[in-house]
Amino acid sequence: MLAGVKSQATIFPEKFLMFQFFKSKSAPPLEFALVFALAFGAVAAPLSVNAQATGGTVETIDSIVALVDEDVILRSELDLAVAGIVDRIKASGDAMPPMNLLEGQVLERLIIRELQVQRALQTGIRISDADVDQALLSLAQQNGITLQKMRQVIEGDGEDFSEFRRNIGEEIMTDRLRQRIVNGMDPITDTEVDILLSSEDLSGGEYNISHIQMSLADGSTPQQIKEAQFKADDVYQRLVDGLDFASAAISYSDSQEALEGGNVGWRDLNTVPAFFADAVRGLNPGEFTHPIRSPAGFHIIKVNDYREQRQVVVEEFHARHIMIETNALVTPRLAMDKIIEIKQGLSDGEDFAKLAKENSDDQTSANLGGDMGWFPPDAYGERVQQTLVAMKTGEISEPFQTTSGWHIMELLGKREMDRTEEAIRSEAREQIRRRKADQEIEKVLRQFRDEAFVEIRLPGHESSSG
Repeated sequence: MLAGVKSQATIFPEKFLMFQFFKSKSAPPLEFALVFALAFGAVAAPLSVNAQATGGTVETIDSIVALVDEDVILRSELDLAVAGIVDRIKASGDAMPPMNLLEGQVLERLIIRELQVQRALQTGIRISDADVDQALLSLAQQNGITLQKMRQVIEGDGEDFSEFRRNIGEEIMTDRLRQRIVNGMDPITDTEVDILLSSEDLSGGEYNISHIQMSLADGSTPQQIKEAQFKADDVYQRLVDGLDFASAAISYSDSQEALEGGNVGWRDLNTVPAFFADAVRGLNPGEFTHPIRSPAGFHIIKVNDYREQRQVVVEEFHARHIMIETNALVTPRLAMDKIIEIKQGLSDGEDFAKLAKENSDDQTSANLGGDMGWFPPDAYGERVQQTLVAMKTGEISEPFQTTSGWHIMELLGKREMDRTEEAIRSEAREQIRRRKADQEIEKVLRQFRDEAFVEIRLPGHESSSG
């Protein structure tokens, strides 16, 4: 069985490759819904064909569960997505939430994803067949199988592989849309990093956090705020009475992580908003907060685990090298012949620094006798790293090739260096970027939702907005 492909690819647009039926962007919603149902088979039965007209056989037709601007979400899409979530919940051993709540949560995720696809298309984001092919190959490799085997598994589950390809393409588009949103943010400044480095929480370890959110739209009325708080208090009491946190998140949370059981993952207190940090500080694993108010709504936060900050110690190399560059005039064969000749000179006792000054095409190090200084093992690529790791101090390598040309290296020394400070500063910058990115993406997606025309036709969840 293909581990995780169907369940993971069903409904998590920001974390997994989504498995959702591809819909034409040109066909009218109702007309295309009927054509699609007849072409691929129906999985729900809200409409039926007259029994007399079909010789006494009743055939079911797919239905529309939501209109999203000029597109539709079909019952078949929702059923397929829900089935994937149900499989994941069963596999994780979490408690199964009520099906009507699960369907509502999954439908809302499908709506948000559909809006992202629409905005991606409207802003000129396109993907090629090569992009999809690479994504499929990566997905197969992650599951430890060939692409052909993955196709067999998908088709063995009764799914159309061409539809799977199309949905992978949509997922790539939404990912690029999110990246465009992030790229539009202001760059992280050194001052921001310095402020974060001076905070008391930076060296306070990392928390694995889960989260339940009852969202409030901008400009919510006092009555809407009161209703959200009542819902948050009700969920909190259910948790106190023993309701599983992940099940509660799937059933009630409005956050992007809801269908992952609310799990945000590992964060230190600087990667989350201030109200998160204030609430989490001091909690032990397994404990959760009372409902907390923020501009976005009401939140219940749980600490799943905690770990201390780790020291970062890296091995560094001191080496010198001679490089013969390959180019339009120097073929790889000519470069190889020359480096072999230089290696023979070294074997005959010639001075490495002298040969480097006379022959090396690396102008940065050639004037220093080939000296590259101290550097981390991955500074010059995998091939150089592999060569150095296998060498002893004072040893000269055999000639080897990289994309730049042919090389000989001499290892002059190895050392272990504490790079915790540099790693902390780098992580601080990444934390700021990640926090801002999460906030910006959430804001833009909420704006997409508020501005769109959305009519929900799922029984028990009917509503209209936009």
